[in-house]
Amino acid sequence: MTSTPDNKRKNSEDDSAKSNKKQTATRQASLLSMFKPVATAEKPSSVSSEKTENTDTLTVARNPEDLFRKLDPELRSLLDLEINTLQYEWLKALKPELTKPYFLQLKRFLKKENEAKVTIYPAANQIYSWSNFTPPNKVKVVILGQDPYHNVNQAHGLSFSVLKGVNTPPSLVNIYEALRRDYPDFKKPNHGYLAKWAEQGVMMLNASLTVEAHKAGSHSKKGWEPFTDAVIKYLNEHKAHIVFLLWGAHAQKKGAGINKAKHLVLRSVHPSPLSAHRGFLDCHHFKQANDYLIKNGQQPIDWNCLADS
Repeated sequence: MTSTPDNKRKNSEDDSAKSNKKQTATRQASLLSMFKPVATAEKPSSVSSEKTENTDTLTVARNPEDLFRKLDPELRSLLDLEINTLQYEWLKALKPELTKPYFLQLKRFLKKENEAKVTIYPAANQIYSWSNFTPPNKVKVVILGQDPYHNVNQAHGLSFSVLKGVNTPPSLVNIYEALRRDYPDFKKPNHGYLAKWAEQGVMMLNASLTVEAHKAGSHSKKGWEPFTDAVIKYLNEHKAHIVFLLWGAHAQKKGAGINKAKHLVLRSVHPSPLSAHRGFLDCHHFKQANDYLIKNGQQPIDWNCLADS
């Protein structure tokens, strides 16, 4: 049967209605998808994916404030920096330390220094940058330092590392040379910013986390040492197959209690120009660290990743 103009118009209208109905349903489905439950945003490195038996789920972000609800206002105020800048898993692990008398005394000391306009390095928001680069479950290698660099634009919360735009410190120059001897294709960078190592799981931790400008060791024995001891103790007891690089007598003393049955402990003289020639340059720690990680089923560190950064 030949369609009449009226039938054609009716069919066209029916097709148009179906199309509009389909588009409307698509838009509604799209809008509904926007209201599905999602994880709350959190500080970098604190939201992680966890596999259940059958599905992948995103861990709901935790509020660090909840860990300290019961603290009185004065103590809560003292720990504001830790609550807001210490990576969540580290904050949770180190919570018992943060309310001990020695740590609160340290925080009161730093508060007085700040009120007196004393310049302290690194900047407050970078003191715990090591924790955000390397959460506990990401740590593969630990490099222990002693004191943050105390000159302008150097320290930023990672031992031996300096911000870009300043000269590479002599100790780090020797570290680069030792790396070249382990890996002849190592490209020496024109800076000393080691964040790309940290992002791979190299935790660079100083014994003291702050220092007064131009006064080396000025915050030694103010309370940081037992706190950073607690960081090492946590990794020693709760993790396995971490490589600890202990360079110099101070680092070796600090790492004396590390369980060598669970972890690899490598010792050498300090990379300082005063001692590096006595064995550090040929210590081969970087190659040994990677060999150990590979042996224990972990991805090795790409030490040769700095030149292009």
